[in-house]
Amino acid sequence: MANRILVKRRRFERRKLSVRKNVYGTKERPRLSVYRSVQHIYAQIIDDSEGRTICASSTIAKDVKGKLKYGGNKDAAKLVGEDLAAKALAAGVEQVVFDRNGFKYHGRLQALADAAREKGLKF
Repeated sequence: MANRILVKRRRFERRKLSVRKNVYGTKERPRLSVYRSVQHIYAQIIDDSEGRTICASSTIAKDVKGKLKYGGNKDAAKLVGEDLAAKALAAGVEQVVFDRNGFKYHGRLQALADAAREKGLKF
């Protein structure tokens, strides 16, 4: 049992590293990094050249949490994507590189990305 969990974790780490070796955020085009857990989803826009986070949003943020019943579904991911895009545009960021962080691009990640695109982020 423990071996199977370890194999899954190693596979995930390998996927994560294969994504990160090709994705690097610059000042002109920062990285949109997404992490999802069972109950929440987190997203942040990072400038890797300076090593700083430009803006961030999640289902536990005060301005998003009040609008949700549950943070682990597509509706919550869509709300986080819209909130992040609004914050990014206010900070002067229009183009980003999408870092799916080893997760498959479907479901909640896709809902977040589509909502951010609808609100004006380009990637």
